[in-house]
Amino acid sequence: MVGAVSEIRPPRTEETLTSAGIGIDDLQGVEGKTTTTVAMDFGRLAFDDGITLYLFGTPGQERFWFMWDEMAYGAIGAVVLVDTRRLETSFESIDYFEQRDTPFVVAVNCFDGARRHTLKEIRTALDVDPDIPIVLCDVRERDSARSVLISLVEHALDLS
Repeated sequence: MVGAVSEIRPPRTEETLTSAGIGIDDLQGVEGKTTTTVAMDFGRLAFDDGITLYLFGTPGQERFWFMWDEMAYGAIGAVVLVDTRRLETSFESIDYFEQRDTPFVVAVNCFDGARRHTLKEIRTALDVDPDIPIVLCDVRERDSARSVLISLVEHALDLS
């Protein structure tokens, strides 16, 4: 998502899966996955009025949680990127932002070949409040990633 929307080229943090990840990286539901994120992504969006949005993408795996507090400090909000093939991997992220009263949106990444669900089904499965925006997207596409960020900013402004 960060790479699709950033005006600067983010550092590449995807690496090929190796045998070292066996037992660490859960591939259930995404058996064809060949790469994994090994650090955070960073990007930037500058606007004509002098406002700059800094974008930080963190891996959702538990071994990266140590960096979440630092990156969430001062954030206007967060995007919880959800893969419907592995919804259960999203619960900790949602809990994290709910417990800290950080505005967030749920972005449901619609992959080719993945089963489609209605927004109501996703909301029920994730047990998120009705006021949390859920956005269907393909964050590999710039316009789709921008729409997710617009939803987040609008949601954060509504709460302020």
